Amino acid sequence: MTTQSIKEIIPVKEQRLVLPGRQSWQQFKAIQALMAEVPGVRVSYLDGRVELMTIGEQHEIIKTIIGLLLGLYFLEKRIEFIPVGSATRESEVKGTSFEPDQSYYIGERKEHPDLAIEVAFTSGDTKKLERYKRFKIAEVWFWENNKLSLYCFRGEDYELIPHSEFLPHLDLDLLVRCVLMPSQLEAMTEFLNAIREQGR
Repeated sequence: MTTQSIKEIIPVKEQRLVLPGRQSWQQFKAIQALMAEVPGVRVSYLDGRVELMTIGEQHEIIKTIIGLLLGLYFLEKRIEFIPVGSATRESEVKGTSFEPDQSYYIGERKEHPDLAIEVAFTSGDTKKLERYKRFKIAEVWFWENNKLSLYCFRGEDYELIPHSEFLPHLDLDLLVRCVLMPSQLEAMTEFLNAIREQGR
């Protein structure tokens, strides 16, 4: 399969496409190498299924402002963290390869990040939890339909939780409201002022 043929099967108006059939790990790595030449497309793998995801501006705006606001929160609350962004998590043995939109070690570096964030614009994206489960990522946040859903890994599977267990005092309603503000400067200012007020 060539780069050009892959480009031709990516739907212009769709954000995700699962290639037909099952692919071996070696076939996946070959497709991944080809797609490295195509900007704005991510390739992920789970048990033989290869998924292509186009990344648009709105996706990047949302993930970036979430990252900026969390950075302000970590600074204001003096929480040590290591941001590792969309660093690839993959293992042939675990049968998966994927890139979170944002990911963080809380405190010190460990085998895998403590927190990952996915910005989802297509239905069914919570199926990505299976990929995170293979690496036992402790907490995964999904941004979908202008709201956040938080999941915590409980030994065998993920459980929907009302508040972050790593950041229990983070006001999620405030975070969502600020992410949705049209002005990033106003969003960051309002967010910072609010968390400072809460800390008094």
